[in-house]
Amino acid sequence: MRPDTPNQNERSTALYEAILRLNNLDECMQFFEDLCAVTELRTLEQRYAVAGCLLEGKVYSEIRRETGASSATVSRVNRMLNYGNGSVAASVREDLARRAPDSEDA
Repeated sequence: MRPDTPNQNERSTALYEAILRLNNLDECMQFFEDLCAVTELRTLEQRYAVAGCLLEGKVYSEIRRETGASSATVSRVNRMLNYGNGSVAASVREDLARRAPDSEDA
């Protein structure tokens, strides 16, 4: 089915609206555990971790060692960070800022 058909758009919108209705971390985790296979979740989590490493300036070999991601995955995430719409990068940067020691004192 083509992505621009009405039925596909309704399904996509419904999924994202359902995600927006989640109230807390536990609900979010349970929702995605129900929706996704374990391997799908681990892949998404790994990509997010890779994005964090890349934005911290780590090199590919270090990222691969820390995350277990393949070179192809690191490269794919790097392309997304450089040429994507910026939403993942913004989210990861926010997470990194929250984790930074004394980030409020700086």
